[in-house]
Amino acid sequence: MAPKSYRRGYPVAVLVGLESGRAVLWQIFSQVAKHQQTITLNGNRNDPKLLYSFHESIVNSLRPTFKEGVKSIIVASPSRTEYAQEFLNHIRTHQTWLFQGPNKAIFSTMTGSASSPSDLATLTKTAVFKELMNETTAHETENLLEILEKRLNSVNNLVSFSLEEAETLILTSRPSGKPVPEYLLLTDDYLSGSHRKNRIQRLIQIAKNKGIKTRVIGAESTAGKRLTQLGGLVCIAKTV
Repeated sequence: MAPKSYRRGYPVAVLVGLESGRAVLWQIFSQVAKHQQTITLNGNRNDPKLLYSFHESIVNSLRPTFKEGVKSIIVASPSRTEYAQEFLNHIRTHQTWLFQGPNKAIFSTMTGSASSPSDLATLTKTAVFKELMNETTAHETENLLEILEKRLNSVNNLVSFSLEEAETLILTSRPSGKPVPEYLLLTDDYLSGSHRKNRIQRLIQIAKNKGIKTRVIGAESTAGKRLTQLGGLVCIAKTV
């Protein structure tokens, strides 16, 4: 039987379905969507303190996803509501770090319901959702490309270009003061076309366990094409 990670594919984004009294978070993988968490608003949306706490709970639930390297967020809310815009306004006011710097998250909003598996299935099949997903992830991976290009131009040799080099950087303890791995990036074509999938998946899991951000990027995207030029897989380090 194929490993579970193969069946669901690789992480792509998070979909937040906002309703009057709850938020339903879904992890979007390349093959399937998986329920992540349901957050309940304990009270009336017209109470500013309760709404603030509700929005903060959503942000806190997204933090582990951000740490893993996925920063594409689609926020859906039913027609004739302002739930999605209210949430984004909260972030701009109280969580400004999510909109700043090369590590910023990319948020997109759309009209629709994503509060149940049937709602999710209907929403994710629409052309609007698919187009928005492509646009959102493209913007996010362009941020990663900016980081990659800066590290390529560093004099500190901060980019590894092969699976073997990435394994050495990730699996080997680094002496104090030496660069440490921060990102493991690879294209979907590199992953699907490799005869060393088990080895790659093992490295991805170890990288995640060590807090290294991992991203599988569509080969046809701008960032994916650049990764392909570099061999399809890179490990980006940072100085500490």
